[in-house]
Amino acid sequence: MTLIKLFWSFFQIGMFSIGGGMASMPLIQYQMVDLHHWLTISEFTDLIVIAEMTPGPIAINSATFVGNRIAGLPGAVIATLGCIFPSCIIVTLLARIYFKYKELTVVQGVLYGLRPVIISLIASAGLSVFVLAVWGEGGFSLNPHSINMASVILFAVAVFILRKWKPNPILVMLGTGVIGGAFYLIRN
Repeated sequence: MTLIKLFWSFFQIGMFSIGGGMASMPLIQYQMVDLHHWLTISEFTDLIVIAEMTPGPIAINSATFVGNRIAGLPGAVIATLGCIFPSCIIVTLLARIYFKYKELTVVQGVLYGLRPVIISLIASAGLSVFVLAVWGEGGFSLNPHSINMASVILFAVAVFILRKWKPNPILVMLGTGVIGGAFYLIRN
């Protein structure tokens, strides 16, 4: 029964993850944290970090990680298959349709209309991670003492560096990870 739930959960994530990896984060959070309680919100945030740092799509990395955690190797395989199965079918069908009708105004209008939705999904996932990083599992608070200033400073420095010099984002992630890890060790 657990394998069926894993397959069905990641099938839905794969089916409705329009717009790429970060856009799928609210769907993964709903399935893993809110609906099935397979992960806590803190574990979910760690999952995002691990899935982002490892090669491959975030949703597939998440499926493999969660499947392995819930049901071992069979769970990892089933969850991953559930995640990629809808994409294989949909992309094959859409590619045929797109190449046949790509010049139609309706097709261009649909693509134009989907762009704001994709941006909102990515922003929603980013905002969830930001709130957890700055305020912790308690969520947003107006109390200034509940703010993790180290996270705010690392965030601001990372955004500044990324916007000003446009370095490789992996190097920025590694750098902030090392600084954050050192700060955590010193503080504790």
